Amino acid sequence: MKTAAILIAGLSLAVAGAAVASPRVSDLDYLRASRCKGIAETAGVDTAGVDALLKTAKMSRLDVIRQRGEAELARAKREARGSLKEKVTAELSGGCAAYMGGPEEFAAAKSPSKAQ
Repeated sequence: MKTAAILIAGLSLAVAGAAVASPRVSDLDYLRASRCKGIAETAGVDTAGVDALLKTAKMSRLDVIRQRGEAELARAKREARGSLKEKVTAELSGGCAAYMGGPEEFAAAKSPSKAQ
């Protein structure tokens, strides 16, 4: 009985730790990350981090959000090749930075800072 209680407590802590380590990616963040992937691919930047983030976030998306993400990716690629190249390049180094590091860096950026 005591062993079962310890096992349940340990599993609860592990699940709670996983939830803290990876906050839920909102639909808006999913769409922004999709856009950033399109910009990065066109610019020739490594997309491993954003790919991992999108892969984990894709599982909990509705089909309409996934389709919109694909549309955002395609639109970003067109813009990165077209007349908006400077704008999207600046976006890659600015707003996209949070998504390019993958799920772990995204979780760290989204978690509230601890006051010391």
